[in-house]
Amino acid sequence: MTRIRFRAAALAATVVLTACAGLKDALTAHVDTVARAGGQELTVQRLSQMMVAAKAPARKDVAQAIASLWVNYQLLGEAAARGDSLATQKDIDEGMWAQVAQIRLKKLFAALSKDNPALDSASYEKHYNAGDLLAVRHILIAANKSTAKPAELESARKQAESIAKQANAGNFAALAKKYSADPGSKDKGGELPPFEKGRMVDEFYQGTMALKPGQISGPVQSQFGYHIIMRETWAEAKDNFTKMYAQVAQQSAESTYGANLEKAAKIDVKPAAAKTIRAIAADLDAYRDDHTEIASANNVDMTAAKVAKWMAAYPPQAQIREKLQQLPDSVMGLFAKQLIVNELMLKAADSAKIGLDSGEKANLRQVFTGAVMNAYTALGITPKSLSDSGKSVSERQKIAAARIEKFMDGLLSNKVTFVDVPEPVSRTLRTKFEARVVAGGIDRAVTEAQKATAKADSAKAKNMPQSAVPAPGPAAAAPAQAP
Repeated sequence: MTRIRFRAAALAATVVLTACAGLKDALTAHVDTVARAGGQELTVQRLSQMMVAAKAPARKDVAQAIASLWVNYQLLGEAAARGDSLATQKDIDEGMWAQVAQIRLKKLFAALSKDNPALDSASYEKHYNAGDLLAVRHILIAANKSTAKPAELESARKQAESIAKQANAGNFAALAKKYSADPGSKDKGGELPPFEKGRMVDEFYQGTMALKPGQISGPVQSQFGYHIIMRETWAEAKDNFTKMYAQVAQQSAESTYGANLEKAAKIDVKPAAAKTIRAIAADLDAYRDDHTEIASANNVDMTAAKVAKWMAAYPPQAQIREKLQQLPDSVMGLFAKQLIVNELMLKAADSAKIGLDSGEKANLRQVFTGAVMNAYTALGITPKSLSDSGKSVSERQKIAAARIEKFMDGLLSNKVTFVDVPEPVSRTLRTKFEARVVAGGIDRAVTEAQKATAKADSAKAKNMPQSAVPAPGPAAAAPAQAP
């Protein structure tokens, strides 16, 4: 009897999975649709019109960005129409998971650091002289090794040599302010924050390590140009070194802890991992629900959906997605391993029963709900304003959708200010409500936008008045003179 029930259940599961796959295939094949958000649909024609109206390049990445923004806005409209303020603890935990993880890991490392031996400040000078942490001033004469012409490189080298001959401990800061092309250190007399190995390009690091404290180098060439480096004495570096060394020691302990976790986990990175990670970086939305395995370890499976989740958590300024699309396969593997280690660290925090206190939870709640209400207000779709305009949910959905479409038109024509939907809010919305972007629809919208742009350009060129300047050719014959 058990076997029969098992087979029946397996057959039922197969039917369900086949039906789901069929539905997905049908949606993907329906290329007149670019995206769906709640009950709203973005068509190919609408997206192509928006791209043309925005005078944006008719490229896939641009189309994806506009479609993703449309999905976020329409999902906000769906939530507002339902009177959903997205303020439950479940909503906040789902959206703010990365911030929660960061706080928990910080607490984990703080607990682990109690077992580390105390730092001996009496040994700091010894560590400084050994180069465990370096402190320098430098002057950069810019000359990009890859793009500068030989004559430009030679000119930069000669200028660096001339400055190096003049430089001494007393005038180095003044020379840096006068000549250095490094905007980050120029106004500080060329002073850089203390750094350890791996923080600077290798030529700069090796050039610094070749100096004793107090010495000044000749020109040291890197990809950026020629550097004159002065390694600071212990007296000059002491204050900055002391502040930084404890942080570096803590980071080193954390790295060692992570490396030990990785070694014990026996991580298996799948052969197609690099290709899939690049694809995820190019289109997060396509992989938010993808359970393809990228890597695995003890009690941890890193799926495409989890990779997309972690990738979305990086701040935009890190440009992690752009970088991952360019880096070699070996780095893709390291990235997958690091995500596994992150998951293992969170499991360690679970085992240690590390959580957030009431104050931390309240702070995250305030940040999250504030972002939601700011977006509602800026888009003109607060739950109250919608309830005043429509009695039923369906009426409010139509009103919200119409306001958002009007906002999108204004945004793409630079008539209204951009409204950001932070990743925590976007994640919660996409978890609560149906949302999908169709790859085939994106491709077709790009093609349609390219055609429309080309047609408009052609019409514009055709209607331009002819130039008053005569075309080059033989000189016209002189008029006949009267007899």
